[in-house]
Amino acid sequence: MKDEWKLSALYTHLEHSLAQPYFARLTYPWELLSAIPEIIREIGKGLSEEEYHRVGEDVWIARSARIFPTASITGPCIIGPDTEVRHCAFIRGAALVGAGAVVGNSTELKNCILFDGVQVPHYNYVGDSVLGYKSHLGAGAITSNVKSDKTEVVIRIGEERILTGCRKLGAMLGDFVEVGCGCVLNPGTVIGSNTNIYPLSSVRGYVPGDSILKSQDRIVKKQKNT
Repeated sequence: MKDEWKLSALYTHLEHSLAQPYFARLTYPWELLSAIPEIIREIGKGLSEEEYHRVGEDVWIARSARIFPTASITGPCIIGPDTEVRHCAFIRGAALVGAGAVVGNSTELKNCILFDGVQVPHYNYVGDSVLGYKSHLGAGAITSNVKSDKTEVVIRIGEERILTGCRKLGAMLGDFVEVGCGCVLNPGTVIGSNTNIYPLSSVRGYVPGDSILKSQDRIVKKQKNT
């Protein structure tokens, strides 16, 4: 089962993130979290001045991105081409946002990687998390990244468990994940690619790819179109 939690299984579109070379060195995606600030700074130094302009300290914004004047962006941060950062978005450091993404009104990002095409468009919190290619959080969906007792986050599925070494760890969403409105992704949630999460769900542990989570104890496989 633990192979399904590996980076290579969750993210098959690594070319859709500037962090691709760094992901390629890892077994599990959360191993990258502590290095995100330095990764952004390293990537930023090599960005084309024709495509990106540097604003403030360690903040690179693609010239084709649309940034609303009320958005707050603190470095280190990279905003990719054709991405939209909307009214009152709060990016408070260590955020690598891909191309064609949407960071919506009153959405907060902290220490996270958003692949190309990710949408977090309405009142979302994304902290210490990795959101795969074209994944989407419905309005009000959040990644909870700290346990109530402040101890190390452990990822579990049944009797299997992985000690992550992280006190702060939100959610690892595979490619094309759809999370419904009002969901809470508890610390250490891992969701396989092409999976849908019903609205108002409280999700913890591992949710397999190509599935539909209707409730925490009711997960069904998607039916293939014939």
